[in-house]
Amino acid sequence: MKRHIIFSVHCLRITSLHPCLNYGSEFSPLFFLRRNLSQVLQASSANTRPFPDYSPKKPTIKDAELVHHITTTIKLRRSEPLRRVLKPYESKFRSDHLIWILMNIKNDYKLVLDIFDWACVRRSPTLEARCIVVQIATASKDLKMAHGLILDFWGKPNLDISLSFTHFSERLIYTYKDWGSDPHVFDIFFQVLVEAGMLSEARKLFNKLLSYGLVISVGSCNLFLTRLSSNLDGIEIAIKVFNEYPEVGICWSTASYNIIINSLCQLGKIKEAHRLLLQMELRSCLPDVVSYSTIISRYCYVGDLQKVLKLIEEMKIKRLEPNSYTYNSIVLLLCKTGKLSEAEQVLREMMTQRVIPDNVVYTTLIDGFCKSGNVPAACRLFDEMRVRKIFPDSITYTAIIHGFCQAGKMMEADKYFCEMVSRGLEPDEFTYTAVIDGYCKAGEIKKAFGLHNEMVQMGLTPNVVTYTALADGLCKQGEVDTANELLHEMSIKGLQLNVCTYNSILNGLCKSGNIIDAEKLMEEMKVAGPHPDAFTYTTLMDTYCKTGEMFKAHKLLQEMLNSGIQPTVVTFNVLMNGFCMSGMLEDGNKLLKWMLEKGIMPNATTYNSLMKQYSIRNNMRATTEIYRDMCAQGVMPDNNTFNILIKGHCKARNMKEAEFLHREMTGKGFLLTASSYNALIKGFYKRKKIEAARQLFEEMRSQGLVADREIYDIFVDMNYKEGNVDITLELCDEVIENCLVDRTKNSRT
Repeated sequence: MKRHIIFSVHCLRITSLHPCLNYGSEFSPLFFLRRNLSQVLQASSANTRPFPDYSPKKPTIKDAELVHHITTTIKLRRSEPLRRVLKPYESKFRSDHLIWILMNIKNDYKLVLDIFDWACVRRSPTLEARCIVVQIATASKDLKMAHGLILDFWGKPNLDISLSFTHFSERLIYTYKDWGSDPHVFDIFFQVLVEAGMLSEARKLFNKLLSYGLVISVGSCNLFLTRLSSNLDGIEIAIKVFNEYPEVGICWSTASYNIIINSLCQLGKIKEAHRLLLQMELRSCLPDVVSYSTIISRYCYVGDLQKVLKLIEEMKIKRLEPNSYTYNSIVLLLCKTGKLSEAEQVLREMMTQRVIPDNVVYTTLIDGFCKSGNVPAACRLFDEMRVRKIFPDSITYTAIIHGFCQAGKMMEADKYFCEMVSRGLEPDEFTYTAVIDGYCKAGEIKKAFGLHNEMVQMGLTPNVVTYTALADGLCKQGEVDTANELLHEMSIKGLQLNVCTYNSILNGLCKSGNIIDAEKLMEEMKVAGPHPDAFTYTTLMDTYCKTGEMFKAHKLLQEMLNSGIQPTVVTFNVLMNGFCMSGMLEDGNKLLKWMLEKGIMPNATTYNSLMKQYSIRNNMRATTEIYRDMCAQGVMPDNNTFNILIKGHCKARNMKEAEFLHREMTGKGFLLTASSYNALIKGFYKRKKIEAARQLFEEMRSQGLVADREIYDIFVDMNYKEGNVDITLELCDEVIENCLVDRTKNSRT
């Protein structure tokens, strides 16, 4: 009958591989494991053999006398140091004497360790003596000492691993029967081999022990699985070992299944991992929260929310409480899909379930809100972190700094940047790049380059994103030549220019009216790379549309489609605006029809371009039809839509329709522009709806919007006639400041 080792060792996750492993070679340990796995299974079914009897060399009479004297001396000593009492015997002491002494004192574990340490100082003990002490330490339940003694041997320089393994395993087996007979010793040896990355040697030991009827414990095998699965090539072997080891007596635990489930997830085999989760219970092995969390995390990664929700329900049925890792995965998925309110609800659920949220989940949410433009919500969560004494790290600060920079709030970004540094957190290249990009977008190029220099002085290397931000900032200020010099500097430094970098330069050339150079740059991109993308084509197309070269713009769209580059809705909006601005409304309508036929969903901007031009032409019937079609397609009107419609209806004297649209847009939270206020006020005034006009005028002023001169004249006269002198004078001051002064400035410029 086979005896099974029941000693359980916590499974350690080890990620570093032994430098001598070569996974690409046919002589690699993993190749050896793959080739010999079937041989192992055959060996396990063979008849077991007994452990050998221990038969050491007999001492001579002279040696026996010396051993007797040393043994008596160390047993009778009291508090004297061992080195002092044994000093008279040092010159005569040999390595063989140590084994004979150990035979006499093996029941006194402390004395065994003392004499072994003393012997090690004099000369290296024999391998047999080391294995004997390892056996005694294991039998004395001092597994840490046994582990250290074995590990110390493998730490020697210039060690022939293959030969040393053979000798060590032979000596350990040879000393087993008479010096300990505790099978834990082989578990410890197996663990040391795995920890040292000697996977083929660990496999050999496993094979050898099967012939003696011993099976390594499941805890140690879990360590082996973990070590194998630390790289993609080893994962396949780990799965093979997992499938075949039960045939030789290994009874896998929940931890074992979790390792393989995680390995399958790393390979992207989520269905196989889920199937294994379902098989666990059939094999009398209950899945735990780690089992479910690993699967949930992978489904979150691939974006399958339905599967995630189903697994969470299963966990609740089995009374398994999701842990922070589970919740973090779900929050990340919801943030990636833009469901930020749902993601925050998950955070609140964590708290109700008494799962303490960590820095990771807060940072994920803060980053999500910042990327969606909701910086106030991100700040609220940031403050909540500090209240709960969950300290933001450099990644959290970088996320919120990036959010402020994208919103153009550079004072707030600076504040958090300084706070980050004051807390001892070092900004990295991503932090600096976010702030540099923010300053470039704000037109503060000097500050951006100042931060670039500070970044370099800090020992941080600017990346292609950093330089792209700087180049984009220069181009927006018309300094295209300086931007080109910067790109040249990038090339010298060995940085590979990406399509975003080229797009920044091309956009700068287009805005400065240098279309010929923009066309040349695009041709260079086609030849040398990186190849133009949708943004490249759209930028040049927009320039053609603005200069009325609609034939070139349409030709560019055709080239885009022929190249297999999918136009975005922005591309079509640029073309639509070009048709409308050029008075080609029929072509604009054809483009809209074509988009709908091809399943390309227009947005509000697409429809607004057409509505604006029909409204300018006083064709409110066509404008209204486009608006209705827009709503029928499920496209939500935006602020610009309502303002176009209101101004158009006011111009056509359809004040009832304009008033209705005004109420609708207010209910949706949209705001009138100054020109729309002017149109509505004039329309109401002409219809003798004086109070409605007055109310809109006051509302307009309270929002800081400036009415035109005609509106001011109306209300100055009205208030003067009503005897409201103070208000009349106040309005006169506003006329002088907003109308007359501005007109004077404009005439001077």
